[in-house]
Amino acid sequence: MTTDGKPVLDLIEGVSFRNVATHIDERGSLVEIYDTRWGWHPAPVVFAHCFTIRPGFVKGWGLHETHQDRYFILFGDMELVLFDPRPNSSTYGKINKILMSESNRRLVNIPTHVWHAEHNVGTTDVVVIDLPTEPYNHAAPDKYRLPIDTPLIPYSFGNARGW
Repeated sequence: MTTDGKPVLDLIEGVSFRNVATHIDERGSLVEIYDTRWGWHPAPVVFAHCFTIRPGFVKGWGLHETHQDRYFILFGDMELVLFDPRPNSSTYGKINKILMSESNRRLVNIPTHVWHAEHNVGTTDVVVIDLPTEPYNHAAPDKYRLPIDTPLIPYSFGNARGW
């Protein structure tokens, strides 16, 4: 981050994130998750779900063709890993690792056709809220998967478990 809060990371084309402040006092905490007035993303909030990841596990690789994910971390420490396989993208072949935690909360947009995996690098469960740009279609899910150790993506999660 620069002194004015801008990311130094060279992000994959179409990825954006917004850091959010957590306000804490003796009673507890409050954090704003999403506000259309931020102008952060043009698509409205149409669906929301929450997922968890156990310590030492990875969920991924996943890719969507028609919708974008918008992740917000609530609890835990997670490394979001992105891989850009889009041949016409200016960041083709690039890997991004975006750290997200309850002490560094952020809202992250994952564009269509970008592989992504979520790795819990902490000691407690990770809790993430997803605000995808389309509701989940149970009859025909927009979800494509690869194993976490696929040779198609030049990244290793070491000894982490998952699929």
